[in-house]
Amino acid sequence: MANETVEHGQGVTVIKVPEAVGVFETFESFQKAFYDLRMVGFSRYDLSILGSDKALEEKFGDAYLSGKDMEDDARVPRAAFVSEEAIGEMDGMIIGGAFFIPSYIAMAAMAAAGAAAAATAAVVAVVGLPATAIGLLFARRIQQHHKDYYAEQIERGGILLWVRVADKDKEKLAVDILTGHSGKDVHVHDWSV
Repeated sequence: MANETVEHGQGVTVIKVPEAVGVFETFESFQKAFYDLRMVGFSRYDLSILGSDKALEEKFGDAYLSGKDMEDDARVPRAAFVSEEAIGEMDGMIIGGAFFIPSYIAMAAMAAAGAAAAATAAVVAVVGLPATAIGLLFARRIQQHHKDYYAEQIERGGILLWVRVADKDKEKLAVDILTGHSGKDVHVHDWSV
């Protein structure tokens, strides 16, 4: 099957590669389907989810679109899935960086000034702990944004998952996995974005 690209109108380019789509009513069933697709060999580049609210608003304005309305619309903005594990790693980096950077600067300044080790440790604690608290608040905000993103999709009718399928075997595999994890309205269209 040739990977032919064509303009779909309104500045949207579609690729003549079939794509399976399913709608999930819970984050847990969506995530299990995503992981199973990855385990059987689908690339993360073959998988996409609904784009951000900002991207939807830029594309469609204030129009309310349900998951059913968007699953076969090539104009719908897409995004890559960010796993809970990746969010956790990012949280660790934010919190650790918030502690490390100001603490390191304070430690270097105290050492340059010839301060005693006890005084340096006290300054590191005084500078690092409030910075860590700020980092923790920022990390929690990111976690909440992540949860709200999926909760809002569920309210609109479900979490959409698109899977680019290169051949009939991959098509059947994707449909079976999407359906097996309670995907609703699972079907294949003959193009992808």
